[in-house]
Amino acid sequence: MANNARPFARVFYDAECEFCVDAARRFERVLARRRFELVPLQVPGTAAEIGVSGNQLFTEMRLRLCDGRVFGGAAAVVEIARRIWWAWPLWALSRLPGAMRPMHATYRWIAGRRSCANGTCKIAARASLWRLGFLPLFILPVLALLAAPSMPRWGSMWATAFALYAGCKWLTYCEARVDGVSSDRLRALGYLLAWPGMDATAFLGARDRVAQPHPSEWIAAALKTLFGATLIWVVARTAVPVNPLLAGWVGMVGLIFILHFGTFHLLSLAWRSIGVNAMPVMKNPLRSSSLAEFWGRRWNTAFHELAARFTFRPLRPIVGPASATLLVFLVSGLIHELVISIPARGGYGLPTGYFVLQGLAVAGERTRVGRRIGLGRAWRGWLFTVVVAAAPAFWLFPPLFVRNVILPMLAFISAT
Repeated sequence: MANNARPFARVFYDAECEFCVDAARRFERVLARRRFELVPLQVPGTAAEIGVSGNQLFTEMRLRLCDGRVFGGAAAVVEIARRIWWAWPLWALSRLPGAMRPMHATYRWIAGRRSCANGTCKIAARASLWRLGFLPLFILPVLALLAAPSMPRWGSMWATAFALYAGCKWLTYCEARVDGVSSDRLRALGYLLAWPGMDATAFLGARDRVAQPHPSEWIAAALKTLFGATLIWVVARTAVPVNPLLAGWVGMVGLIFILHFGTFHLLSLAWRSIGVNAMPVMKNPLRSSSLAEFWGRRWNTAFHELAARFTFRPLRPIVGPASATLLVFLVSGLIHELVISIPARGGYGLPTGYFVLQGLAVAGERTRVGRRIGLGRAWRGWLFTVVVAAAPAFWLFPPLFVRNVILPMLAFISAT
């Protein structure tokens, strides 16, 4: 203690947790000036002093005031903040109706991921993940946007898309390493440079035998690639004199077939043939009987893996599953604004509107009315999915984007 005065309160922390010890050291002087005494939870008699059973002792920090009152977790944090002038707004915020619920959820989320076993703490490693893993995800898109004026608009689209993709790949790789997933250097390079999926743990760490792909799957992937090339260099070229916008749309569909349905599938087959767990990113989306199934399990599962891991799961305990789902779609819309609206220099808000509509429709099919009328299953669910996903597609790819970005790109690759 900084002085000999009787402590106003005792703050109990886990002395076998690196994250907890580091936090205690950082705030030791601040707390000492306000007569808070730091005490390890491992001190004999602590459980009896704070009235907590042994198996619950290390689940959260505790605060015991001199009058005998005991606070735990987020309640202890805000009670401490109440007595520190620069942290007082946090306590004031906690007094608002319903404010403590997300605070408790946030505290539990952090506490549950510190993994303090045998004195090692993953929360410190995850802090380095934020510094090392997330940095390229912010820097690379900014560099792409800064370079946009010197590139054609379709070049700006690809540069931004690749910057986001590269940043996400590096982030998932770093997270897998933090979680203890190890692999040889060759497989790590394969994941970073030659695989579009975002499940680094499955790709790098799985050692179970992977079933060899059937020859028919190779044929199907090759045919989808050929079909995409035909749409771009035959159908789109033929449609340009008749309807340039139609040609642009055909070219976009062809590009999706070449990449997502064709080339990415061929890469999946190649990796699986040598025993690597690399499942296709497209999983028969036309067989979806609900929008939730379409966006969650069948269409571009690489993006779904990212959204679930870095947006939905962290937000779910704070705002609930329904709001977290809507926020995932909102984030998806904002990402598409970077890749579509900014290169096109127009149509702002339309991609976001498209994905917000998808999120609302997913929520709608889960309501009592939605279930009653058959949304989310059988042919009604399939029809609802097709209409909601396809009918407003011009919001996602507006005519301005087709004219300013897609058609010049098709001309550059001699498709029109």
